[in-house]
Amino acid sequence: MKTHRISSNLTLLFKFFIPIFWVVFFGAFTVVVFAYNYEYYGNIPGRTMRWGTFLFYAGGVTLIVMTLWRLKRVETGEDFLYITDYFRHRKYPFTGVEKLGETNLFLVKVVTIHFIVPGTFGKRIFFIASTQRYRKFLNEHPDLAAAWLGEH
Repeated sequence: MKTHRISSNLTLLFKFFIPIFWVVFFGAFTVVVFAYNYEYYGNIPGRTMRWGTFLFYAGGVTLIVMTLWRLKRVETGEDFLYITDYFRHRKYPFTGVEKLGETNLFLVKVVTIHFIVPGTFGKRIFFIASTQRYRKFLNEHPDLAAAWLGEH
């Protein structure tokens, strides 16, 4: 069985490297701000700095969990989508896909796959599309593209 990846190599960067860097670097910074407990950090009152740092860190972690950690790697086979979060791997038939949604964000295209019935990863999954591979797949499967994207 031969599969073709339609998600971008950037998935690994966005799913793991950026979140790990954020959590470690800003987590350490937050710990240091609380550990030293200065009355002032430059011209910023200590209490304001500690709360501001904590809220900045918590907001960043929340944003990462709601966006980047939800990204999946997607490959296609003859009749199936193979989806992984790098820990679990699942196979979904093409017939289980209700529709695709596409969103262009700066230099990347985020694709949402909506399933008819929720699976291991839920009712919808997100992936960063490899523009060429994703378009090639849709061009090679015009019936699926029409059904999933609503193109006629």
